[in-house]
Amino acid sequence: MIRKDDSEIKQAVQEEFKWDTRIKETEIGVEVKNGVVTLTGTVSSYAEKMAAQEAAHFVTGVLDVANDIEVKAPGSPGRTDTEIAQAVRHALEWDVGVPHERIRSTVSDGIVNLDGNVNFLREREDAERAVRYLDGVCGVRNHIVISPSTVGPDKVRAMIEKVLERRASHEIEREAKRIRISVTEGNVILTGKVGSFAEKRAILGALSHAPGIRTVTDHLRIESET
Repeated sequence: MIRKDDSEIKQAVQEEFKWDTRIKETEIGVEVKNGVVTLTGTVSSYAEKMAAQEAAHFVTGVLDVANDIEVKAPGSPGRTDTEIAQAVRHALEWDVGVPHERIRSTVSDGIVNLDGNVNFLREREDAERAVRYLDGVCGVRNHIVISPSTVGPDKVRAMIEKVLERRASHEIEREAKRIRISVTEGNVILTGKVGSFAEKRAILGALSHAPGIRTVTDHLRIESET
C-alpha cells in the first residue's frame, strides 16, 4: 500500500471538513507532521470542535489528532453555569443508555466535569455524548470511572476475533494477530494494523461494551492491503 505524505493528508482532512455539514472548515487550521494532525482555530460550539476531530480521524493515513481548537460562543454571554448544569441533568436523565443516578456534574465557565461510576465504558462515553451538544457547553472533562472487573489480554483478543468474524473478514486469525494488546487493571492499549476505519471502529465499539474495561488507548493504524 502507498502511504499518503503529510501534504496529501492535510488536503484530505480539509476535503473531509467540506463534506461534513457540522463543520465550518474556514474556521479551522490544519497542520500535519508524520501523520499527526493538529487542529487549530476558533469555533462557536464544543460540538463542532469534536466533529472536526472525528472527521480528521476518518481520513486514511491519520495516526493521531491533536485538537487545539478553542470554543468561543458568539454574541451574547448565553447560558449561565446554573442553566447549563440544569440542562446537563435533564440530558443525562433523558438518555436511556446512561445510569444518570450514578453520575454527578459540575459546571464552571461552561466546562462540564462529569464524575461517578458506571459498569461499562460505553456508559461513560454515552454520558459525555449526551451533554456534548448542549447550548453553552465549551468543553467536557469526563472523570467517570468504570467499576473494577477482571479482564485480560486473552479475553480482549477473543472479543476482537469475534468482531472480525461478524464482519466476515477474510483470514480472521491473521488479522487478529496484527493487533498487539496490553491490559493493565482494565486499561487496554491497542497497537498494530487493521484493514479499514470501519473495522477499527467496530473493534473499539465492541470493547466499550465489555465489562471491566476502563479505558481503551487506540494506536491502531489503518493499512488496507492492495
